[in-house]
Amino acid sequence: MKWVLRLFGILAFISLLPGAKAADVSGTWKGTFDFEGSSVPVTINLKIDGTKVTGTVEGLPTTPTEIHDGALTGDTVSFWVNTDYEGQTYKLVYKGKIAADQISFDFGTEDGSWSSPLTVKKSEDTAAAAAPAPAAPDVTGDWKGTFDLNGTPTELKFHLKSSGNTVTGTMERAGTPPVELHEGKIDGDTVNFWITTDYEGETYTIVYKGKITSGQIAFDFGTADQSWGAQMIAKKN
Repeated sequence: MKWVLRLFGILAFISLLPGAKAADVSGTWKGTFDFEGSSVPVTINLKIDGTKVTGTVEGLPTTPTEIHDGALTGDTVSFWVNTDYEGQTYKLVYKGKIAADQISFDFGTEDGSWSSPLTVKKSEDTAAAAAPAPAAPDVTGDWKGTFDLNGTPTELKFHLKSSGNTVTGTMERAGTPPVELHEGKIDGDTVNFWITTDYEGETYTIVYKGKITSGQIAFDFGTADQSWGAQMIAKKN
């Protein structure tokens, strides 16, 4: 009987011990990495909820790009992003060791063909972010506009849904099925996303950047490699 009581006592004591808390990586982190001899500045915006990590990476060819499958395990943070480079889409995998005010990342392509170290430090202006940011514009609804495609007026329809700074939805051109929006984000009064579309047997990534004003969005858009571009005013139906 005594050993049973002793066992319960030990278990009760253990239950009172504080558990190891996951590191808090929420905030803005900045650093640079080397790419073909050039120093490339990046900003990583992180938000933690338990062991789940969300946010964006700024400074890559596709910017900002959304973090996927972000996870915090002890003092290690990991996630991946998609970015376009010279007409190709690459999956970059990040794994970082957290220490005090910095994170030491090893990151690179999923297939291991390219990688680079990256050390980021917490931005001093992160504390200023404690003030509530102004609410992002709500672009939810149906939008329609026309642009010139090789001399032919071409209508586009956007079906958008915004939640905070995130935008989802579809876009369609007359005679083609709707295509899904990717990595839709609102930054201030600007909305960004990209789609893939087929034209004359080729598949293209089209990147959209739109200035939001009352009742309309002024888009600049074009191929990811910037070989083609156009402008259009989309108005809310």
